[in-house]
Amino acid sequence: MTFSVVDTNVPIVANNHAPQASLDCVSACIRELETLVNSGTVVLDNGNLILNEYISELGFSGQPGPGSAFVKWIWDNQGYVDKCEKVDITENKDRVFTEFPDEPALKDFHKDDRKFVAVALKSANNPEILNAVDSDWWNYREVFMRCGIRVRFLCRQVS
Repeated sequence: MTFSVVDTNVPIVANNHAPQASLDCVSACIRELETLVNSGTVVLDNGNLILNEYISELGFSGQPGPGSAFVKWIWDNQGYVDKCEKVDITENKDRVFTEFPDEPALKDFHKDDRKFVAVALKSANNPEILNAVDSDWWNYREVFMRCGIRVRFLCRQVS
């Protein structure tokens, strides 16, 4: 079974709400979300920071696109451990989350995205973080690799 942490930009792109994303990128995001729904496990935080960000950006009605349907699916399935793994992450005034690496090279990594890294590192299942078009992930990819953080880029272009 595949365990994945999904950056919010993936369902946004799947909904075709990122003008910089190519049609191939949109299709890749849709395929990945469908794979997760059918045979994967999404890793989230117990404090619902990730889920709340999804809902804020996409709603949870399940409409009008595949990204919104993914958020609705998470909402409906968050209590099933085979569909959604939930982990505790700890707030930290310096790094935002204690689980985020204490790595000087990451000091400027976007604070709002640190929850995804913290969740990935806290999970015992070594999930990969899925990214579509957020350039921060690409810019820090080598540091993430050194820290044992797996990031998968679904699209060729990042912005």
